[in-house]
Amino acid sequence: MAATTYEQLKLHITPEKFYVEACDDGADDVLIIDRVSTEVTLSVKKDIPPSAVTRPIFGILGTIHLVAGNYLIVITKKTKIGEFFNHVIWKATDFDVLSYKKTILHLTDIQLQDNKTFLAMINHVLSVDGFYFSTTYDLTHTFQRLSNTSPEFQEMSLLERADQRFVWNGHLLRELSAQPEVHRFALPVLHGFITMHSCSINGKYFDWILISRRSCFRAGVRYYVRGIDSEGHAANFVETEQIVHYNGSKASFVQTRGSIPVFWSQRPNLKYKPLPQINKVANHMDGFQRHFDSQVIIYGKQVIINLVNQKGSEKPLEQAFATMVSSLASGMIRYVAFDFHKECKNMRWDRLSILLDQVAETQDELSYFLVDPVGKVVTNQEGVFRSNCMDCLDRTNVIQSLLARRSLQAQLQRLGVLHVGQKLEEQDEFEKIYKNAWADNANACAKQYAGTGALKTDFTRTGKRTQLGLIMDGWNSLIRYYKNNFSDGFRQDSIDLFLGNYSVDELESHSPLSVPRDLKFLALPIIMVVAFSMCIICLLMAGDTWTETLAYVLFWGVASIGTFFIILYNGKDFVDAPKLVQKEKID
Repeated sequence: MAATTYEQLKLHITPEKFYVEACDDGADDVLIIDRVSTEVTLSVKKDIPPSAVTRPIFGILGTIHLVAGNYLIVITKKTKIGEFFNHVIWKATDFDVLSYKKTILHLTDIQLQDNKTFLAMINHVLSVDGFYFSTTYDLTHTFQRLSNTSPEFQEMSLLERADQRFVWNGHLLRELSAQPEVHRFALPVLHGFITMHSCSINGKYFDWILISRRSCFRAGVRYYVRGIDSEGHAANFVETEQIVHYNGSKASFVQTRGSIPVFWSQRPNLKYKPLPQINKVANHMDGFQRHFDSQVIIYGKQVIINLVNQKGSEKPLEQAFATMVSSLASGMIRYVAFDFHKECKNMRWDRLSILLDQVAETQDELSYFLVDPVGKVVTNQEGVFRSNCMDCLDRTNVIQSLLARRSLQAQLQRLGVLHVGQKLEEQDEFEKIYKNAWADNANACAKQYAGTGALKTDFTRTGKRTQLGLIMDGWNSLIRYYKNNFSDGFRQDSIDLFLGNYSVDELESHSPLSVPRDLKFLALPIIMVVAFSMCIICLLMAGDTWTETLAYVLFWGVASIGTFFIILYNGKDFVDAPKLVQKEKID
């Protein structure tokens, strides 16, 4: 079976069946989905009934079971990102969720409401920008991995050979994956960021590509998913690859990011920065070793760059990370701690050169992947930098962009694009493309994990910190605070439902979405609002004496402030927590 999926599709709908017709040249296949039995079969075009309602689609994302039964999710719009190695890369920009059932009259009112909420969850995930696919190229693997595969691997379908860490619709495709004969209809979809640019330096044209692949293992939102799970999967794990194509030669440089790989949490509780909590009873070394065993197998040597603060609330996490590396005592792992905020305080971002100089020799040893125009491997990348801060977003992206530029400098010099002694920083046109692409990458990863654009992107875009950048960081921080406390429970549930961490059981005796709230959840905020309002009214409508007015103001003022601190003290009772999946408890 060739490693391609059908590119041109038509969906034909009848009351009984969905018919997905392959319209590629020479294709006669039709995928039939029975809307009653849910059976999936392969047929030919002559079996499509003339009475069917027809529409074009651009791929099958998969199927999901909700309260009202099964739903088919299809891609209805796509945007071309570009081409490399003669393969077209697309972004999926719109989807449709189609019910198998012709009616939902059999559902109770509670079931109808639950089904509506579940549909809203699925649509929420689909609305988050960053779903990419190719019908002819395996986007889930790095160029180096694809260049070191067997003939048998090359003959596998895209779904069979995909790196399951990065197939975000893997759960949705479970029914199609069980039937190899229909795999050309099964489209693996990546979530993350891809940008492609045709660039020129010294009159020499080359393609520059940046790909970030977000892992669907231990996926979620900023405060609800931290650290690692029992399998060693790290939260917000992202593999970022930079590719250069010039005159037939191709070079690649890969980095990773991921949450500090111990068992820790940082649940929202209305405080601006909830205190990180390290699990006191978990076997940290077991999870830590599982994480790095897999990382070494996949990538080779690991150079950890830990950018968290080495004082304050972040200090215990830095110490735990360092202790784990020391205890593991592996020659394949090197640990570098760099207190980003301390070193760069007062906008001294030039001091990042200290870190780059510190790891320069190691980066040269790790090298990069390079093949010549005839396909001969010139160099292999022997390992990766694994960077992290608290969120693995803002500080992390800044450092990754600097390490990637240093690798790109070496690659372009070796390929003859840059002259001896020339620096990328001096190439104004390319530098603008490069910085904006990395800033866009930061924003994409941040929106997908934290709900807002990234911080510190003014430095990534311009090479310096600006006052406007500080203001924008403050605004994004405010939005993050709101989302982390009051909407991330819904976002987390949406991701868990989409990825199959939670499966809907329509036979449940009670609604999983109905979580009883303590009376204080409603009472205290109302009391605070009333008290604050009465305080203002007393000021506006002063009594006969200022003594009387002052007494009212003091009473209602103390009531409102006191209520606020009660809410803040019991903050976890007022945040929007996930309902569908019981998270691990932290001591």
